[in-house]
Amino acid sequence: MAITWTISTLERNTDDGVVVAHWRASDSETVGEVEHVGSSYGSCGFTPDADADGYTAYADITETQVIGWVKDDMGEEAVTALEDSIASQIADSKAPAISTGVPW
Repeated sequence: MAITWTISTLERNTDDGVVVAHWRASDSETVGEVEHVGSSYGSCGFTPDADADGYTAYADITETQVIGWVKDDMGEEAVTALEDSIASQIADSKAPAISTGVPW
């Protein structure tokens, strides 16, 4: 399994750059005909500085770059915990502790 990170939308100041990135991390595993999915969604705030070294103009940023910003802001430990949580969601879906229904 491999977690897929995507940026669903960006909020920006029109004069100096991205202030919020809305992200989603997800994965899935198909067993037989059943797809088991795990995901997480969140947002991350930034303070752009157009005068800073390495500043990237809005028109030039890429999704990969913003995903890197999000992961850097979260920190390695939080990223690992989130990805472990997604894997747990899939494992729980494949072997649920609670089931529903009636015996008749």
